[in-house]
Amino acid sequence: MKPILVLDQYWRKLEELFSASDYRRLESACNIIGGTNWSMPQETLDANLETMRFLVASRPMMDRQRLAQATNLQAIIEVSGNFPPSVDYQACFERGVSVLSCAPGFRNSVAEMALGMMIAGGRGMVEEHLAFQAGYEHWLDDNPTTDFSLYDQTVGFVGYGSIARELTRLLQPFSPRIAAFDPWLKAENVTIPGVELMSLDELIEHSRCVVIAATPTDQNRGLVDETAIRRMKRGTLVVLISRAHLVDFDALMKAARDRHIRVAIDVFPSEPVSLDDPVRSLPNSILSPHRAAAVEGGRHLIGRMIADDISEMIAGREPRQLQKARPGYVEHIVAVRKGH
Repeated sequence: MKPILVLDQYWRKLEELFSASDYRRLESACNIIGGTNWSMPQETLDANLETMRFLVASRPMMDRQRLAQATNLQAIIEVSGNFPPSVDYQACFERGVSVLSCAPGFRNSVAEMALGMMIAGGRGMVEEHLAFQAGYEHWLDDNPTTDFSLYDQTVGFVGYGSIARELTRLLQPFSPRIAAFDPWLKAENVTIPGVELMSLDELIEHSRCVVIAATPTDQNRGLVDETAIRRMKRGTLVVLISRAHLVDFDALMKAARDRHIRVAIDVFPSEPVSLDDPVRSLPNSILSPHRAAAVEGGRHLIGRMIADDISEMIAGREPRQLQKARPGYVEHIVAVRKGH
């Protein structure tokens, strides 16, 4: 008998997450309950607590009481992109229930967008486009203060997770020097070939382009603060691709207005941004309305990873594609999601 998978992915659409072939793989491996493009009634989830082996949900509601009833449950998979505060992680760790995040499934589309921002920001493409339309473009004119080529540059990553690693792979034709500030890697004594682990101060000192790609936790709010931003070399390009939580956003805007740095931003402190927000008139910037993953098929990697990892677990092996919640780490992420 095929294992039962409860699929409550709404607010995401089914076709947003799964290609037709990957959904067929999932159907062949599991008896799927749900999988509709509307919210699943709580009664449906509760009615299947005792029999379901896998729960895939945008907002998985799994407290200790429900977990006690879900005696057959092997894994909870979230499809929003963050470990949600609605799961009792300690109870899951005690029970041996894997909690998996789809965050690595964004790596291709987000890394591609970051690369585009880096090239456009480094070469001043947006500013020159606007200047051309306004009639004051700079023909054959070098701008060494802000413009640069990615070739042989030092690119510094604040946070070195799946998106940063994919972006590093995409950058290889430019022969960059890759630096990273990531306390979790340092704490776990992890070394990555071709990547220099640095302090945040060292990274800021050496990097021509700083990519902010860390997962927000209760420990890194405002990590790139006003002092760090002031220490950046004139003309540094800052690419903000993960969450505005990581930076002093007002200080970042001021440095861009002063033309000390150039910024490329996909995420903002409050979204959607109000029409009268001063960020809308920010010079020396590339602004994107949180669209790094918003491309046709851009989230299908999530569906492929879900199908792969569920196949692995059915075969008695550990999941290898999605991000697994770990004691001592996930608590810091959940605290942010709870607003602490």
